[in-house]
Amino acid sequence: MVAMTELRTHTASEFALNDLLAAKGTTTVSVCIPARNEESTVGQIVERIRTKLVEGHGLVDEIVVVDDHSTDRTAEVAANEGAIIVDASTTLADYGPGHGKGEALWKSLFASTGDIVVWCDADVRDFNTWFVSGLLGPLLSSPDIGFVKGFYERPVDGQVRGGGRVTELVARPLLTMCFPELGDIVQPLSGEYGGRRSVLEAVPFVEGYGVDIAMLIDIATKFGASSIAQVDLGERIHRNRPLHELSPMAAQVMQAALRRTGTGLAPDHFTLAPPDLEAIDIVYRERPALVTLPEYRALHSDRLR
Repeated sequence: MVAMTELRTHTASEFALNDLLAAKGTTTVSVCIPARNEESTVGQIVERIRTKLVEGHGLVDEIVVVDDHSTDRTAEVAANEGAIIVDASTTLADYGPGHGKGEALWKSLFASTGDIVVWCDADVRDFNTWFVSGLLGPLLSSPDIGFVKGFYERPVDGQVRGGGRVTELVARPLLTMCFPELGDIVQPLSGEYGGRRSVLEAVPFVEGYGVDIAMLIDIATKFGASSIAQVDLGERIHRNRPLHELSPMAAQVMQAALRRTGTGLAPDHFTLAPPDLEAIDIVYRERPALVTLPEYRALHSDRLR
């Protein structure tokens, strides 16, 4: 029987900006945004963070947008609003070209400089800066918290819902069965989360959509579930993907989670062949913990001595 740990849960409204700034001290904060073909939304997100949290309060020190092989003006739009642009195709290229969310997150951690790193999705239509300040709250106010996960309500077709379909049908049941100490995580696949660099650099990053659940499990395994908190970020609106696009996402989530049960249930490679749709190869790849890379250790040599 796994000993249950009471998960610390907060709301974003608990953390006033002035209080966070006082708690921040000399700690540096990076906001990183992985983006692929998000020219319609990424600019507004960067502008709001820059205006209120960088220039307005000095709570955030840099905004990094990782352009994940976009074919639109994502990089240009984000740069025009003040973001540092990282080209996923050329960053750490010796470790493989790589596509996908996990790859972009890994490269953003490499390219950013903050002691604390907060990630936000690039496709949010109603972005509010409390998505960032809410996640920073536990990290700046509680030294024993190393990782914070956001959750929110998701209005879809006029109905308010909790987690998405992959969350409710795959991720939460898997965690409850196999990793019960994480069963109280409301939205394990949410795209808004953050952590201390010393924690994030110590775990591998799954290349694709399995990154969110894998990171959660790996951090709990290495640092303890008590090092994780979650924050209610209110309401979040983003595009709702059709079901056929969710199938490979669900497969990658299951693959990453089941590999961490230690039972050998998930193969490294298999093919999804839904009726009347193109077959999709699901291949497991992960990038090593950044702290093991000589390139990364050279960038952070003063801290990692």
